[in-house]
Amino acid sequence: MSDAELVLRSTRVITPEGTRAASVAVTDGRITAVLPHDAPVPESARLEDLGDHVLLPGLVDTHVHVNDPGRTEWEGFWTATRAAAAGGITTLVDMPLNSLPPTTTVPHLRTKQQVAADKAHIDVGFWGGALPDNVKELRSLHEAGVFGFKAFLSPSGVDEFPHLERDQLARTMAEIAAFGGLLIVHAEDPHLLSSAPQRGGPKYADFLASRPRDAEDTAIARLIREAKALDARVHVLHLSSSDALPMIAQARAEGVRVTVETCPHYLTLTAEEVPDGASEFKCCPPIREAANQDLLWQALADGTIDCVVTDHSPSTADLKTDDFATAWGGISGLQLSLAAVWTEARRRGHGLEDVVRWMSTRTSELVGLDDRKGAIAVGRDADFAVLAPDETFTVDPVALQHRNHVTAYAGRTLHGVVKSTWLRGQRIVADGEFTEPKGRLLTRTS
Repeated sequence: MSDAELVLRSTRVITPEGTRAASVAVTDGRITAVLPHDAPVPESARLEDLGDHVLLPGLVDTHVHVNDPGRTEWEGFWTATRAAAAGGITTLVDMPLNSLPPTTTVPHLRTKQQVAADKAHIDVGFWGGALPDNVKELRSLHEAGVFGFKAFLSPSGVDEFPHLERDQLARTMAEIAAFGGLLIVHAEDPHLLSSAPQRGGPKYADFLASRPRDAEDTAIARLIREAKALDARVHVLHLSSSDALPMIAQARAEGVRVTVETCPHYLTLTAEEVPDGASEFKCCPPIREAANQDLLWQALADGTIDCVVTDHSPSTADLKTDDFATAWGGISGLQLSLAAVWTEARRRGHGLEDVVRWMSTRTSELVGLDDRKGAIAVGRDADFAVLAPDETFTVDPVALQHRNHVTAYAGRTLHGVVKSTWLRGQRIVADGEFTEPKGRLLTRTS
């Protein structure tokens, strides 16, 4: 590491080979060596001795609704990326809806990129959107560098992003498969949703009944059938129903190219604890029962579920009414995802290496960034989070960097304090102090 500019040293560095004491050398924003802890430091290099704090690769969150432009009062690139950095996330991929315009054409993508360019504190990529009437736009979006295409199988909640009917799903999937793209899907069956009891009001039990597991399971089964028939690559978003796990495992055994994510709120919050009227807990699909949660954790452990992402979907506080039927559905958790998952993971006997695999390594692999992100290894970007895993904090919504201080985690005591976050060898936040934005816009081909 004779030409190193920076060396980060810790007694606990999480590498692909395991956790060990090491010195990590950085040159020109890339990791150039991972050496023994006591390796000599070149005179040209600055040493950052982190002591016993854990050095882990920056997290990669592939499911974030930034809502900018158009609904920036809900969130924005400045606030979202600051919140992400504060939580140890160094890369996010922005969802194509809830902004105006949605990312469904190349000009709309360019609009998003222009808005984000000087506001991103971390690296940002973009998903494209698959709508009933934009099949002809998909290839050009792919060539412009989106990481894949988001589709809904049931109403999205915003009029400008309609869902795909059965024949539209097949046509869209065939087009994306033709150029080797990735289709990511919100899978709930609209007919089963419409036939479920729709009582409205403040009772969480009524809301849960309105989004039954079989709506998820039926939609996932249809997605798997189409993917198998077309040899397409598909990804199931925000899985909440554990009933779908056996069919997913079977599909993989049969060679279907399907991957699956779940979210911190499904892994750490349960239906039994949601107070009536507390729509900060509302999301779709919903937070389900504790027994269901146990099976999601088991699926993470055995690899049936690939990764954990936030599905950060904020809104203004006035949209979180006490009527679960009309309140905006979305959990704000971008800044808290690492701590929330780590708190529950450690209770269940998992280590930080597992958390890194779920929230950095496999998310990087999902979007094809695994040659640059997701691991502390030679050649990767020098993106790091420095974590004090045994320290705790109590969530104060007002202290969060999210634009709107509404979160289902309010008042919870979590393990894992992010001491600093680094992007390409530059410290971008430490002890609540931020640098000016240093993030880059990422594309699938860059």
